[in-house]
Order: sequence, then structure tokens, then C-alpha cells
Amino acid sequence: MCLDRKTDMVMAGGRHPMKVNCSVGFKCDGKVTALHIDLLINAGISEDVSPFLPHGIIESLKKYNWGALSFNVKVCKTNVSTKSAMRAPGELQGSYIAEAIIELVASTLSLDVNYVRKKNLHTFESLMLFYEESAGEASEYTLPAVFGKLVKSVKCNDCAGRIQYFNNYHKWKKRGISCVPIVHKVTLLPTPGKVSVLRDGSIVVEVGGIELGQGLWTKVKQMTAFALGQIWGNGCENLLDRVRVIQADTLSMVQGGFTAGSTTSESSCESVRLACDVLTDRLKPVKDSLQELMGPITWDTLISQATLQNVNLSASTFFVPDHISSSYLNFGAAVSEVEVDILTGAATLVRTDLIYDCGQSLNPAVDLGQIEGAFVQGIGFFMYEEYMADSDGLVVSDGTWSYKVPTVDTIPKEFNVELLNSGHHQKRVLSSKASGEPPLVLAASVHCATREAIRAARAQLFSYTGSKDSPLTFELEVPATMPVIKELCGLDNVEIYLKSLIPSHQSMCCHS
Repeated sequence: MCLDRKTDMVMAGGRHPMKVNCSVGFKCDGKVTALHIDLLINAGISEDVSPFLPHGIIESLKKYNWGALSFNVKVCKTNVSTKSAMRAPGELQGSYIAEAIIELVASTLSLDVNYVRKKNLHTFESLMLFYEESAGEASEYTLPAVFGKLVKSVKCNDCAGRIQYFNNYHKWKKRGISCVPIVHKVTLLPTPGKVSVLRDGSIVVEVGGIELGQGLWTKVKQMTAFALGQIWGNGCENLLDRVRVIQADTLSMVQGGFTAGSTTSESSCESVRLACDVLTDRLKPVKDSLQELMGPITWDTLISQATLQNVNLSASTFFVPDHISSSYLNFGAAVSEVEVDILTGAATLVRTDLIYDCGQSLNPAVDLGQIEGAFVQGIGFFMYEEYMADSDGLVVSDGTWSYKVPTVDTIPKEFNVELLNSGHHQKRVLSSKASGEPPLVLAASVHCATREAIRAARAQLFSYTGSKDSPLTFELEVPATMPVIKELCGLDNVEIYLKSLIPSHQSMCCHS
């Protein structure tokens, strides 16, 4: 079935809206001691992937040490279109909930929110308590180092002073800065792989996953060339150009599984590596015997002789991760600076600095693109992509006139991304880590920085009006669209500011 874009958007109802109530206990220094969450998830008219959402939300929510954590989650059937999976389903919402709670604690105590975040980062002991076997070893827990390095490199204290100076001298524009960490759990899935060497020496590879722009086939080609090159002690040159990945079907890969969870690339690479190991075991005796007779030989000579000797040059494997290493944690942090125009509600992303623990990247160029793309896509969720429905539940955001996605103008004006090489790990695929979905969650830093800018605008408004209402405690919706930002900054702030410039006796004369 092929649908036009409008029909598709009406039928597929986007991410899941949620209603969250929380009870949180904390000390005067900002340390959270207990958290209870009541969560209602709007699933729409049918199940789809909705039963999996609670797990993803809670796993993402656990990125901070809440002390005692309890939750009550209900998935609700409603009269709106079915909600479905999108990049980091559940994890994105869970991260937002966690940041909203941290913001609430900081606002209540009038503390710096980044201080409260750092105060509630996990120790390795609490990480093991919250994530159990997925926590791995103490040496793998790089988040405190990443968070500290980012804060130091960006010089957050200097930035805070600079932003305060900017806010003091600009009436109609305010800036905010925020540093957000992630702890993102991923799980490796069983994945098949098949490697075949043809008579001409070319190599054909099939894997269970599909290429959808995440660089799967690029990494699979590299792994194939690397693994088959191990027949020679120092590797074999030019094998990469001989590798061709073809899209498998349900006959050639009967247990193909699905492409999801950011781990398909590494699972596919591991299944291909295992298949290549089978082939190298078959080819090595042929190579050794040829070298005794002829000295150094080429790949073409090896394959020609193996074909004559009826060696099976096709190998199929099925990678099944063991229980201990089937899931692991990804760590990263991002600092974002946002400027808000309080007259219009427009938010401009001035700068983002991001550090992500990629393990030993299978392909740094691919992973860098994944991180940058995921982050920008996350900006869309947190700031622009408003999915609206009418009173009957019919989707009205059914095209680009009403549904705004990130554009070239929404990318950070300065975007600095660093891949952290966290070293060798024997239970990872070439010590690598996932890079597809986890960086998406870091876009929460843009939303949090916007909140800080709005807080500065509200503090200014408070100084004009002398209102008894606190300007610091408020709820910022997702997405934080222009009308939402403008309203929170104060729709009547222009008139209030102008009145504050008129001396009181002059004002009385005017009224008389």
C-alpha cells in the first residue's frame, strides 16, 4: 500500500502524548531522595508498539539517581489515531520527564539547575542498582568524566557570566544555557549473516538488517574486508572494493528480524565476522599449501584454487548475543545555548557542544553523521513538531504548512561534536557502541536552555510588575513552539515595560 504524505500523517499518529504526575522528595542541597511517577500514555485506537513504551520510558528515566524510585504506568486506548514508534521511542519522553523533575527541584530550591543535575548523577554503585547487569564494569562508566570534561571545555561558569551580562543589557532578547547528560540502554538482537565469495573473487554479503541511511552497509563492508583479510597476517589490501552488500529477503534470511534499537549495525557486523571466520578456516589450508609451492599469492589465485578444490565459499551464521553482554549503557552529554526573542517567541540555537562515548567507533565518519543528525531530529521533537488533532481526534497537522520539521535555520549556529574513545572491551563488537538513537535524547539540552532563557524573561517581567507569583516555577510544554514561549515570557510585557518608564505623576496626569 502506497499512501500520499497527507493520508500517511493522518493515519500514523506520531509519538505518544503522555500525562505525568510526580511526587519527589529532596534535600536542601538538591539531592533527590525519592521519586514516584504516575504516567498515562495515550496509545490511540490500537496497540501498535505501545506496550513497549513503559519499559523505554523508565529505562531512560533512571539516568539520574533518584534514591527510591516507584512508578505506576498505564497505556490508554483513546479515540485518536494509533501512535507508533519513532527514533528512541519512550527513551525520548523518559529523558524529558527526568529533566523536568530536575528543573522543578532546582526552581523550588532556587539552585543552579546544572548543579542539581551533577548532584544527582549516578555513582557506579547506584548505576548497578538501577541498571543491574547492563552497567558493565566500573571502568566503562564514563558519564562523570564526560560531563566534567564538557563543562570544563565549554567553561560553563564563564558562559553563565556572559549570558547574565547579555540578559542584563538586552530587554527583548534573553539567553539560557543548559548541560544535559544521558544514560541510554540498548540491547543487541539475534541477527543472521551470509558471506559468499564468487569465482571472480568478488564478495557478496547479506545481513538481516536494512540500510535506511544509518551506514549499516558501509560498516558491514568494512567488517567483511577486515575479517577476510585476517587470512594474511597483516591483513589483505583492496578487499573492500570487492565487497558488495545486497538486500536480503525472507527466503535468503529466514530469521532476519527487524532493524531497530541502534544495534543492528553492530549485530550485523558480528554475524558477518562469524561467517568470515568460517571462510578463513576453510581457506587458510589452501593458502598455506599454495604459499609452500609458490610463495606469496594473491586473493584471486587463492579463490581460483579453492574453487578447483571444491571448497565451500559460502558461509551463513546466526549471531545470538550471550545474556551478559546482550545489553549495555551508552553515555554522553550536551551543552546548548539558546536565545529567545520575547516579543515573538522565536528561539535561536546559538551553540551546542556534545561529547558522546562511542566506544571504539566502527566508522567515525558514519557515527559522527548519526550523532549530528539524531541531535537535530531531537530539536524537532522538543521545539517544533507539534502534532495537533481536533475535538474528534482527527489529525490536523497533516502537511508542512501545519507540521514544522527542523530546517537549515534550526541547526546550531556553532555545533561541536566529539567522539570519546572509551577503550577496548572484549564483549563489544570490535569494542564499538551504538550511535543511532542515544544522541537524539541529548536534544533535551535545547529545551532546557530555552527554559532558562524564559526564566530570565520572567524574572525581568517580575521586576516590572512586582507580582507575588514566582517567575521561576512554570511548565514548558513539548514542543516549545513560538506561541508557547511568547506566552510564558508574558504577552503584555511590552506594555508593562513601557509603563514602567513613565514617572508615576506623569501617569496620573495622563489619566486625569
